Amino acid sequence: MRRSWGSLKTVAGFFGAIALTQFGANTSAIAADTVVVRVGLFTETISLAELQKAAKTGELPRSLQPYAKKLSEQQSRFLLGALGMNIPMNVVTVNRLVNTQIGTTILNDFATALARKDKAGVQALRAGLVLGSTAPQGLSILSFIAAYPSKRLEIDLPQAFVVARNLNTAFWRTQQFMLAIAPQLDPITAQPRTPQTAFRFDPSQPGIAQVKILNLSLNDQKRDRKIPVDVYWSTAATPDKPVIVFSHGFMSVRTDLHYLAEHLASHGYVVAALEHPGSNETNTNLAFQGKTRVMKPQEFLNRPQDISFVLDELEKLNQTANHPLQGKLATNKAMVIGYSFGGGTALALAGAELQLEGLKQSCKKNLAILSLGEAMQCIAQELPENTYQLRDTRIKQAIALNPTTSLMFGETGLTKVQVPTLVLAGSADKTTPALTEQIVGFNKIPSPKWLVGIVGGTHLSVKDPSKTLDQIGQPNTPISGGEVVGEQAADVRKYLKAIALSFAFQMTPEAKNYAIFLTSDYAQFASTAAFPFRLITQIPPDAMAVVKEFVDK
Repeated sequence: MRRSWGSLKTVAGFFGAIALTQFGANTSAIAADTVVVRVGLFTETISLAELQKAAKTGELPRSLQPYAKKLSEQQSRFLLGALGMNIPMNVVTVNRLVNTQIGTTILNDFATALARKDKAGVQALRAGLVLGSTAPQGLSILSFIAAYPSKRLEIDLPQAFVVARNLNTAFWRTQQFMLAIAPQLDPITAQPRTPQTAFRFDPSQPGIAQVKILNLSLNDQKRDRKIPVDVYWSTAATPDKPVIVFSHGFMSVRTDLHYLAEHLASHGYVVAALEHPGSNETNTNLAFQGKTRVMKPQEFLNRPQDISFVLDELEKLNQTANHPLQGKLATNKAMVIGYSFGGGTALALAGAELQLEGLKQSCKKNLAILSLGEAMQCIAQELPENTYQLRDTRIKQAIALNPTTSLMFGETGLTKVQVPTLVLAGSADKTTPALTEQIVGFNKIPSPKWLVGIVGGTHLSVKDPSKTLDQIGQPNTPISGGEVVGEQAADVRKYLKAIALSFAFQMTPEAKNYAIFLTSDYAQFASTAAFPFRLITQIPPDAMAVVKEFVDK
């Protein structure tokens, strides 16, 4: 999958080109005949007619040629190509995209390259995009300019290139994909259809049981692994409910999903949140002090084995006389919840095969083009074998939240998943981009399966608010920052509580009562203005076309 400037086609190329070629504007009533380009202290006025001519001839307007010397050949080609670019997105699709939370964030970024005295850049961009998409030839740079609601627009060209560098093909394809799996629109109102289902209760609300936490310090002597475990439980726990095991992310801690563990335990589940000693926060701190590696390749094998070991130890407690958990632990029918790298761990336990031959080839190339999630997976290239099977047959269901999958499971590793699996993806995730890490992989997982899309969700949106305080004031870069967390992401956590609980109940006699919450109807019902939610069990043809087009690049 090629990620280069030249591959910024369709949506990626269009929005990047907007940032680069918003040289002027008008409304449908007042057509601007001049636009302004700024490079440092120098400005140049250019007519819309000249831009239209440049789109046809493939040559920069004469007035801009002195400035072209300051652009790279690649930038010049991109500018010219952008002028002739048409995007197959109708007005309804464009309107829906620019009015989501992630759409507003995107427009805010683009607005930094514009100069407007009224500071209404975001509103103007939104109007120009929507009106421009009604043009007979469809949405293009020129139709956008013709619809932009201003007589004069000044573009800061260097800042425009900064904005463009923050874009990547996978991100924009993800936005297209999320739109393609959106609920069907009412033909009259052009709004999502009202769910026809009545929901008799709210699975996001806590259960009646009082939650207790049992702290364990386990020692796997065979592997020399000391594994801390927090066991969330209540007196309502019964062996007809699966034990739930949580695997945290790379460089993180076992309390990442503290709120979710408490929620599940309040409904009678026993949740064991363990810490992986070779890839947790403590190990990272030691690495920063030069005392160890950030992560050793063996960790890809150790993590699933940690969970298998914890299940072994929990079974011992289940059989220990007078222990508070005696007889309450169904360790032979467990469910695993993994977040980020832990999501990859969960999938491995569910049967996904580590396939490293392709990874070893990909990771020899330019790592600068990789996401943080892909770069982390490249650590596995040091493992001696090319395939590893780490399935634990006691795992009967798996939830993978923002998981890493793109490199570590190769072409067919995910086809070997053996249990019902739910995958969650955030459309604005920079660390494990949804399209590359979750959506492409989801298509390979056998049914039964569910894909949950959080439009506007970032990598850290599902984490416990107490674990995201360090994001305050973080700069927003192409690979990090811009995280939607804390109170801003409360809707995401509420929805996750509902679907995680409902998924766990699929392994109990009450399965039918909770199955309704694992539907697109409930996703639509639970959606908010900030976070439209999506849920599908198969990728529909329109959305599949987005995936195939990206994979083929």
